[in-house]
This record gives sequence, structure tokens and C-alpha cells, in this order.
Amino acid sequence: MLISTEEVTVRYAETDQMGVVYHANYLVWCEIGRTSLIKELGFHYADMEKSGVLAPVTNVNVDYKHPARYGENIVIHTWIEKYNGFRVTYGYEIVNEAGRVCCKATSEHVCVDAETFRPVSIKKQFPDWHEAYETNKKPEETVANQTQT
Repeated sequence: MLISTEEVTVRYAETDQMGVVYHANYLVWCEIGRTSLIKELGFHYADMEKSGVLAPVTNVNVDYKHPARYGENIVIHTWIEKYNGFRVTYGYEIVNEAGRVCCKATSEHVCVDAETFRPVSIKKQFPDWHEAYETNKKPEETVANQTQT
């Protein structure tokens, strides 16, 4: 299982008046992590979009644990939580420089035709992506064990 890491310094514009990161900015950081993971796998969203396929978000879950603050360096850990040939669920953990988990999140995506928004099989349309996702996704027994606890 591949886990991508990307470091970001919390900017003033990402915080509220108390110097605490505004909640929606964690989603931006998840996107940074997801893009980094895809790049590490050897792909780019832009190439997918050029072929007429988009990957919209269909679900997001964020569990806020500890506030990230202005000036801190945070690390975004990203991995493929689940993948079935059509849907991809990415997992994220954002940790501050003291090692405290700031949030845990998942985002679910499905590939669709850009004109019709009908689902597209990643397995058929992008066999290289499919192979990389199958090879690098979280082992199913790990996902099953997490669901039971």
C-alpha cells in the first residue's frame, strides 16, 4: 500500500481570527494530498480530463481531532482506502509538526463522462490507472477489520 506524504505550512489566510485553521481548508489539503498520490503513481488528473473523463467527489467525511494553527507545518498522508474499478475512496490523515493528528478524512470519487456525467469504468477506460490502484490500495482485510471495530 502506497502512502503519499506532502508537507504544507499553514498560511495566515487559512486561519480564523484565533489563528486556527478554518475547517474547509482541510478539504483543500486533502486535494493536495490526493494530487500528490496520483502523481506518485505516475498519473495526472489533467490527462484524464483531456480524454473527456472527470472524477467528481461523491462523498466526504472529515473527523476533526486537533486544531492546526498558523505557522505550523502539517503533513498530509494520503492513500487509496478502497477501489472497485468504478469508485475510489482516498484516505487522509493530517498531522501537525508535534505529531498530533489534526484530522482523519476520506473522499469518495467516481469517474464520469464529462458530457453526460454517466459513470465510466476506470478498469476499461484507464487500464494503467486500474493496475496501479489495485496494486497500491489498502489491503481489504485491513478495511474489513476497521469496519468491525
